[in-house]
Formats: sequence, C-alpha cells, structure tokens
Amino acid sequence: MFSRRHPFLFFILFFSVIVAVTVVLTSLMSLVREKQAAASFGEKVGVIEIGGVITDARPVLEQLKRFREQEGIKAIVLRINSPGGAVGPSQEIYREVRKTAAVKKVVASLGSVAASGGYYVAAAADRIMANPGTITGSIGVIMAYTNFEELFDKIGLRPIVIKSGKYKDLASPVREMSDTERALLQEFTDNVHMQFITDVAEGRGQSPAAIRKIADGRIFSGEIAQGHGLVDRMGNLADAIEWAGKLGGIKGEARPVYPPEKKPRILRYLMEMAVAEMRSLMAESSVPPASYMYMPGK
Repeated sequence: MFSRRHPFLFFILFFSVIVAVTVVLTSLMSLVREKQAAASFGEKVGVIEIGGVITDARPVLEQLKRFREQEGIKAIVLRINSPGGAVGPSQEIYREVRKTAAVKKVVASLGSVAASGGYYVAAAADRIMANPGTITGSIGVIMAYTNFEELFDKIGLRPIVIKSGKYKDLASPVREMSDTERALLQEFTDNVHMQFITDVAEGRGQSPAAIRKIADGRIFSGEIAQGHGLVDRMGNLADAIEWAGKLGGIKGEARPVYPPEKKPRILRYLMEMAVAEMRSLMAESSVPPASYMYMPGK
C-alpha cells in the first residue's frame, strides 16, 4: 500500500487535504455568517474598534467602506482605545471618517485612552463621547531618538557614513546634531503639528486659534476635555451605540454589528513579522519618525 511504502509522503498529502478542507469550510462559514448578518432583520449600528498603536490604516479604511455601503447600517461607532501612532495612518483614517460622516452619522466612543493620534481620528466624527476619566487630548507631535556617539567612543567603534547630501543622515544616532539640523526638524514638526490643529479645528467646528491654545501636548480627562469642546457627552460604549442609533434615525433599540474577523494567512503573517523586525533594526539608523503619540515619561 502507498501509505506503508511512503509513510512520510502519505502524511504530507493527508495533512494538506485536511488543511485545504479546513480553509474552505472556514471561508464558507465566514461568508454565510456575513450574509446572515447583512440580511438579518432590523436597522443596525456598525461598531469599528481602533485599538493599540496606529500603524496601519488599511483594516479601518476597509471596515468604514464596508459599513458605509451597507444599507442596513444606519450609523457607525468608532470605539477608540489608542495612545495614537504614526502620522500618515492617523491622517488616512481621519479622511475616511470625514468621508463616511458625509453619508452616515459617526460617533466616536473614547475608551481608557484616546490620545494624540487616537484623538485625531475621533475628531473626524460627528459626535464624541468619553468616560469622565478617559485619557485624551495630547494634541502634539513628537520625534525622539537616542544618540550613541559617546558609547561608540568608549568601545572604539567609528561609524562611517557615505551620503549624497549634507542632510541625508539627518538625526544620525552616531554624531551630535547641529543647530541647523535641529531647526530643520523643528520646522518639520511644527508643520505636522499645525496639520493636526487644523484638522481637529475642522472636525470640532472651532477655529485653529482656539485649538492651538490647548494643543501643547497636554492630556485631559474626558470631563476636562468636554469643557474645552473636545468632547460632546459623557458615556460608555453602550451609550454611544444608543446615541448613534438615534442620530441615524433608528426607532427603538439600536443593534450593534461588528465587522467579520479575518484570519491572517500564515505566509502573509510571517512576512509582516519579518518586515516589522527589519524596520525595528533599521530604526536607529534612520530619521526618527514623527508621531501623533501620547508617550508618558518622554
């Protein structure tokens, strides 16, 4: 028999069949659940969760587009638990939320922390609800890196840099930063900070001058933020869902719907892990990224 003559090949073939069947069944079940959710009775509120450090906007953009195009979804809640993150992804999500708010009502529900980039995203919503003790605000930009020049001198290492322009190794960790370089980075940071202020002002219906007065990186509790006009109401996630339902014209109880979970493909997962590791290793030799990030202790 084949299984006896080639046990290893038989095992691989058998395992491959099991994996293939599992993948097909999982995909079919996900598709059925998604169609059932879309066809189920009643008008609903779509809930999108934004958690952790904001580094990739794609999942949130896809979820916003999905709920924006579903007729049964009458309003959307953004549940935010994030200290912020990279500038680009925060701005991408802000733009998509604004686009969605032009079609359906969007309510931001701030959890334990919704600061810096987390608040940037929330500011694009029609309404913002927070807990009294939510950590929010931190409207600012930070660039940080470590200089290893003295350490290298002590252990006898001499970094060699070949560059095409005098600012190509701007913010190099192996030498002292010049006054001119510091001024260039400050100009860049101030510009990105002003983009933050302008977008918050637009989202909250205030003047940039009013937002600028409190945009020095300080954090607020949800209660204090409400006093500054950064938050509309106090309440939890359930309150936000109920509020979004009323804004969306839902009669009676608003039923929350969450996006279907996507299981990452193993190959894609491993590739993303490898890329993340490479970025981490290269971080010390490149210009420190500007971040809309609440970083206690920095």
